[in-house]
Amino acid sequence: MDNYQTEKQLLTDAILMLERAQVIDFNGHFSWRIPGRNHMLINSGKSVRSALSANDIVTIDFEGNLIDGDAVPPMEFPIHAEIYRRRPDVNSVVHSHPLWSTLFSMTGRAVEPVIMQAAVLGEIRQFGKTVSINRKTLAEELAETLGSHRVIMLKSHGAVIAAEGILETFVLAFYLEENAQRQYLASQLGEPMVLSAEQVKTIGQNLWKPNLLQKVWDYHAGKLRHEPLHSPAS
Repeated sequence: MDNYQTEKQLLTDAILMLERAQVIDFNGHFSWRIPGRNHMLINSGKSVRSALSANDIVTIDFEGNLIDGDAVPPMEFPIHAEIYRRRPDVNSVVHSHPLWSTLFSMTGRAVEPVIMQAAVLGEIRQFGKTVSINRKTLAEELAETLGSHRVIMLKSHGAVIAAEGILETFVLAFYLEENAQRQYLASQLGEPMVLSAEQVKTIGQNLWKPNLLQKVWDYHAGKLRHEPLHSPAS
């Protein structure tokens, strides 16, 4: 069986980059659907998100059974499984605990498109329960609320992003947080300008291009590669 080393490394890098950007913390998880099977790659529950390696990526089925690897998946794996069941167009899902955008879900204020990159997020859905999505029934409810959209905020909890692949999902997770940060900071000076529906449509079409998404990945990957090594404590 193909052990999908390329995809395991992509997931590893994506999680490391999102952790550095304070989009994922010690509990985030990122998955990729294995083509043609009800299986996914996902980082294990015990994995250290700030020091991840490809060995921390396990293969499970949609019931959470371990297919390949030596550690159990995160408790909230049903988020991924139930979105995959409903969305054949989705091949990658991330559940993040972003710093800035979670502030909005805590207060009930909507994250609105205030920067051009937010035009690709689409309608941001809201899941009103503050709860760990660690049961099939809750995950079904979450997937139903997400519907055909890309982004859903979990009240006082975090966000779930679902898209075509690892690259697209990574970029959307980063754009959500960048937009939320700038919306919050701008609101300290006045009321931020929100993009109109027409602007969102036009800008979104212009920005949802593989080379522009890759540019975001390459920027963060460059930072990750050039991190200074920490010297051992003396």
